[in-house]
Amino acid sequence: MKTIQEARTLLQRLPQQSLGFYPTPLHRLERLSRQLGVELYLKRDDLSGVNLFGGNKIRKLEYLLGDAVDRGCGAAITYGATQSNHAMQTAAACRRCGLAPILYLVSVVEPDPRQLRANLLLDSVLGAEVHIVPMAPGETEAAAEARAFRMGADHAARLEAQGTGCCDIPMGGANPLGSVGFIGGWVELREQLEALGVAADWVCHATGTGGTLAGLAAGRALLGDDTRILPVSVSAKDTGYEARTARLANEALALLGAEERVEAEALAVARDYYAPGYEIPNEAGNGAVRLLARTEGILLDPVYSGKAFGGMVDQIRRGRIPQGSTVVFWHTGGATALFAEGEIVGDLAQREEG
Repeated sequence: MKTIQEARTLLQRLPQQSLGFYPTPLHRLERLSRQLGVELYLKRDDLSGVNLFGGNKIRKLEYLLGDAVDRGCGAAITYGATQSNHAMQTAAACRRCGLAPILYLVSVVEPDPRQLRANLLLDSVLGAEVHIVPMAPGETEAAAEARAFRMGADHAARLEAQGTGCCDIPMGGANPLGSVGFIGGWVELREQLEALGVAADWVCHATGTGGTLAGLAAGRALLGDDTRILPVSVSAKDTGYEARTARLANEALALLGAEERVEAEALAVARDYYAPGYEIPNEAGNGAVRLLARTEGILLDPVYSGKAFGGMVDQIRRGRIPQGSTVVFWHTGGATALFAEGEIVGDLAQREEG
């Protein structure tokens, strides 16, 4: 177990680019706390920078691109769906660091090339080199992603052969170096809570590729906290997800030279809230978007934060998160999805009667 200062010293061991505006705000949701019967705080990584459309990936990119710059790379390749927040944030961060951004994006929802929306529009404004990877008839999302990874690896090899160093970043920045960013995020949260004289019982967030969860769990282990983490899945997860994420957390801790470890049993993911699928809205998720907007004036998105917030609210209402608990919801950004294709937005686009 480390002190906050000892953890900060470990984090300084690795190359890092300054990309975000930290610490991100932490504030109590006054009206919703009264309504739900818990002390509910919002950790605002949607306001992290590097531009108006921040999000949780910036913390990871500070280390991923810090390493790329340190190695003299001239380009970075990454992956995601066509409306990937990670891909857009990578493109923005690359421009800040002077690297060329290259994106391989799987069309889970088919975009209209004549009318770019949301993150695809921002990718274009940022001048990213975008390669759309269509899903073949009957092809699974995982198979299309694997094909995109092979295409990206071939592209990186061509650049290397031409003398341009290339950083190959996995989906969501989910590798040990990226997860270090959220070890720093947990340390930051602890500092803020201590300044407020508050101890969190729960931290809730959306989990996809697992890099954010790995970093938060590693940060919790590093500081010896007993706060419970509620990761809400935004896509299908197999039974090995927790074990892989724990390994990722431990590899991130090893990069810092820390001996603390994360056990898979401490990473129980709530799998009941993502259906019918990734980038497909559901009633609870969109209801959560409306709930936070209409009680606090703050926007979530229908793909990630909306489904996670909806899962957290359900856990509170069912008593699985007890009344009177202090809960932090980690807002991971992504509100650009509110301006995406209709299949992603769902009934949020419909005018309500009355």
